[in-house]
Amino acid sequence: MGSESDIERILFTESDIAKRVSDLATEISSDLRSSADAVVFVGVATGAFLFIADLVRRIHAPITIDFIRAESYGSGTESCGEVRISCDLKVDVTGKHVVLVEDIVDTGKTLSHLISYLKKKGVSSVSVCAFLDKPSRRKVEVKLVGSGKFYSGFECPDYFVVGYGMDYAELYRNLPYVGILKPEMYTK
Repeated sequence: MGSESDIERILFTESDIAKRVSDLATEISSDLRSSADAVVFVGVATGAFLFIADLVRRIHAPITIDFIRAESYGSGTESCGEVRISCDLKVDVTGKHVVLVEDIVDTGKTLSHLISYLKKKGVSSVSVCAFLDKPSRRKVEVKLVGSGKFYSGFECPDYFVVGYGMDYAELYRNLPYVGILKPEMYTK
């Protein structure tokens, strides 16, 4: 279980990912140069850990980094819709600009919950940097805070994808690419 033979096809190769992450970092770095605010990059654990690691190493601005864990999937392929924060931030984000780094934005429910949560913590603004975006599955409009921007790595077709930090039942995170998981792997 959890092998590359479980992948139907590769959507984004390792080199596709490296190029896009570099482009995103350049765009974000350029935007941050004009910001006088302190910037905190917040990775949404666990799926965004590879993405945020690659991204922040290419950001040319003073930043701090933290993680938050929000759960809505359990071990299935569909969000249960109930979002809970199971591990909170350690960094004080009051009055700061936050760049929320997500692996994938699907329905938008988890992201909207996190943005509301950060707003209650008193952030000055929230930007989102999503590695994958599935706008065709959006159920909730994502409302940014302050001067926040939405950065998107790739638009993702409506398949169940794994790799580059994303999982099914905690497997496949270590794949260096993003692939479509064969349906028989999650419909058994």
